[in-house]
Amino acid sequence: MSHQDPRDELVGHLPAMRAFALSLTRNGAQADDLVQDTVVKAWTNFDKFKPGTNLRAWLFTILRNTFYSGRRKAQREVADVDGVFTASLAEKPAHDGRLQMNDFLRAFAQLPDEQREALALVGASGFSYEEAAGMCGVAIGTIKSRANRARVRLAELLHLDEGDNLGMTDEATMAVLAAQGGPHL
Repeated sequence: MSHQDPRDELVGHLPAMRAFALSLTRNGAQADDLVQDTVVKAWTNFDKFKPGTNLRAWLFTILRNTFYSGRRKAQREVADVDGVFTASLAEKPAHDGRLQMNDFLRAFAQLPDEQREALALVGASGFSYEEAAGMCGVAIGTIKSRANRARVRLAELLHLDEGDNLGMTDEATMAVLAAQGGPHL
């Protein structure tokens, strides 16, 4: 039994596809766009269509899936045709993190070796005080004291008041610090 090429039947289904698209979108222009997208997807995927099966059902499935995929995508997007939203956006300058990191590294280098070591193990590498004490061969209290003194001295060197942070806690800066193996305080 010879089947007609489904591409030849496609045009005959366009009115029904448009009616279905119109019922979904409730907008003529959007319905036309949806039908066009469906035809393009169907045309490029005709190798997946099984001859002898229901072409209309296959086309309507593509149309429906395209519609709902577009709706999900639209929910993640912001309509900003006049650019008002875009104009209100701001981004932290990229150099701020580098400047703060350079200030931090200069101050960190001024700490005594034992304090740098304690802060690097506990703050940057994420070891517990117990683990850091074991690595350094000192008491837990000694590591706690060294790390605390290092934090206090860093705050002095960076001219931070109590409660201030280093300004490097944004995700991008923290990712750079982690990638470079730098301190996490």
